[in-house]
Amino acid sequence: MMFDWATLVGMVGSALFVGGFAYANAAAALDKVLFNLINLLGAILLLISLSVHFNLAAFVLEVCWGLIALVGLVKALGERRGRPAQ
Repeated sequence: MMFDWATLVGMVGSALFVGGFAYANAAAALDKVLFNLINLLGAILLLISLSVHFNLAAFVLEVCWGLIALVGLVKALGERRGRPAQ
């Protein structure tokens, strides 16, 4: 395995996922905007890494993870602005 910029970007993305998961389990009250933003950024960074070191299974996982985080982020921002969740 080569340690290059793409691997470093992927490691940062992985660290965001782990940090977000730890935050979700440790927080007394979960900030859904922060949680989904962390997950979306992690997925984006891992997709960037996968553009160099491609793995189909990981790519599909990160696309799904990112889409779920994006939907959650939009929903959480709407709730924060006072709109009811759908």
